[in-house]
Amino acid sequence: MPDLIKSLRAALDQPGDGSSDFDLNPDFELPAGRKLRPAGVLVPISITSGAPQVILTKRSSALKHHPGQIAFPGGKQDEGDVDVTAAALREAWEEIGLPRNLPQVIGHLPEHETVTGFQVTPVVALLDQDFQLRPEPGEVDEVFLVPLAHLLNLDNYIIESRRWRGTRRYYFTVPFGPYYIWGATARMLHGLATRMI
Repeated sequence: MPDLIKSLRAALDQPGDGSSDFDLNPDFELPAGRKLRPAGVLVPISITSGAPQVILTKRSSALKHHPGQIAFPGGKQDEGDVDVTAAALREAWEEIGLPRNLPQVIGHLPEHETVTGFQVTPVVALLDQDFQLRPEPGEVDEVFLVPLAHLLNLDNYIIESRRWRGTRRYYFTVPFGPYYIWGATARMLHGLATRMI
């Protein structure tokens, strides 16, 4: 485990550009003068039992934005948040009941621009204690864990596509069992996996 933590820290310390939902779509023209809203998501890696696992959520099917999609706990930075890390920790508490003082933040991945106009900072944290999962019914349908090893294996990533606003959009997926992890979440995880090589 100390070797993994050391490797994660080294990966997060690497310089590098951010990512976006448009990485695999080089012909897509981003609007000039666009204003992105800051957001933070937590990449919580549980190291409490055996192999490390990443906690992910399945968003409520009743939500207006990205219903039913797989996501990290997190959201936009509110006025009361001192930074995007605070936003990620607050949202993780609200969405899945993760106490704010429990995650040990070890670093950040580069920012990720989403098609919905957010500049998302992935906040990577270790959890060395268990906690009582408490999914927020209005936002989260399910909370589940994925082995970190699965997400760090680049062979598990697939590039797929679908029609979006009249054009074909390409994106990363990293399926796990019944869970279809794709889009921004898969892209950020792909960025972590690439840095861990």
